[in-house]
Amino acid sequence: MNITTILFDLDGTLIDTNELIIASFQHTLLQHGDRAYDREEILSFIGPPLKDSFQLVNPDKVEEMFKTYREHNLANHDDYVVIYPTVANTLKQLKEKGFKLGVVTTKINATAWKGLKLTGIDSYMDVLVGLDDVQHAKPHPEPIIKALTKLGATASETIMVGDNYHDIEAGKNAGTKTAGVAWSIKGRASLEAHKPDFMLEEMKDLLQIVGA
Repeated sequence: MNITTILFDLDGTLIDTNELIIASFQHTLLQHGDRAYDREEILSFIGPPLKDSFQLVNPDKVEEMFKTYREHNLANHDDYVVIYPTVANTLKQLKEKGFKLGVVTTKINATAWKGLKLTGIDSYMDVLVGLDDVQHAKPHPEPIIKALTKLGATASETIMVGDNYHDIEAGKNAGTKTAGVAWSIKGRASLEAHKPDFMLEEMKDLLQIVGA
């Protein structure tokens, strides 16, 4: 297996934004939802684009919910967001060995860069493909194909790493290898059900997989 390129989801994969996302959903749904939503229900909203999740709550208030969520999320971002263990050092080593690295996220680009910069890993990324760049979000292959095109990379030499089934399915749909992360808030089993090629206990496991 010759891997030259590694693409990462952002939230829940490289950086821990789970509690920020949950708090932002709780804040938004309290204002605009039709009822109280418990934590388990909110977990099901993590992964898809925000507007898709809000559509399920109240199709008539999607824009208001999006605005409320974004305001809360940005105002509280830096208090919540932390990097996962071994991520920074793994990215540094991969970069030094000449791997092409990128982020493929369902976040809008400005917020994604905010998280990367806050945790000091923005300089390792050769490309970021966010919601602003595509018509179809993961699990559609478009975001991954767009990232590969920008990097001049091929799917067969790429691994897509993520914490959500959308990441695994998007990788499969685009023809890449896939890796799930065991620290997914939805639980390891939820990812294993989608049969990723690899399961990472820690991000540093990637180094052995790609021969770095």
